[in-house]
Amino acid sequence: MELKELEHAIEGILFAAGEPVAMARMAATLNQNVKTVEQACCNLADEYRFQRRGICLVRTENSWQMCTAPEYAPAIRRTLEHRKPPKLSQTALEVLAIVAYFQPVTRTYIEQIRGVDSAYTVGLLLERQLIEEAGRLAVPGRPVQFRTTHNFLRTFGLSSLEELPELPSPTQEGIQMTLDLESAITKMKEEEEVEKAGEV
Repeated sequence: MELKELEHAIEGILFAAGEPVAMARMAATLNQNVKTVEQACCNLADEYRFQRRGICLVRTENSWQMCTAPEYAPAIRRTLEHRKPPKLSQTALEVLAIVAYFQPVTRTYIEQIRGVDSAYTVGLLLERQLIEEAGRLAVPGRPVQFRTTHNFLRTFGLSSLEELPELPSPTQEGIQMTLDLESAITKMKEEEEVEKAGEV
């Protein structure tokens, strides 16, 4: 299969999928190696950008997705949406930031940082597919851990988590808060172990 024909095939796959498709999956389907598929995707993405098309190709880690071009978002929104898309609250953004920078994290970890119950907000972010479950922590009670999703990367225009802006340098107060948090988590784990030992 020639490169141009491969590009057309990939274009059709991404259009039909409507979601991120892994390069390894496309390579297996098209009997190509991953490097060739990656080159074809990059060529398509460059072509769309050069021609200022209404669609673009977005890379998220090892997957590609066909999306609408950001510069045409207002026109698309006016045409297809009858109400404003729901925005994330300050609380939701705080929880999302904690997950993004410290993932995988448990709900208890999030609540220790924020100091308030975050069950509703975690549920909201799960519902919007901005975070997902990422296994369980190997401590008593085996709490669920959470991480960000491909949808999170796409929503915030990131190709990978490495593109997240750096956190500001910690202040003395921030360092003390971190130490207090670590101490609280250690104490909580010790209490859970004692409680579990008492049940045996």
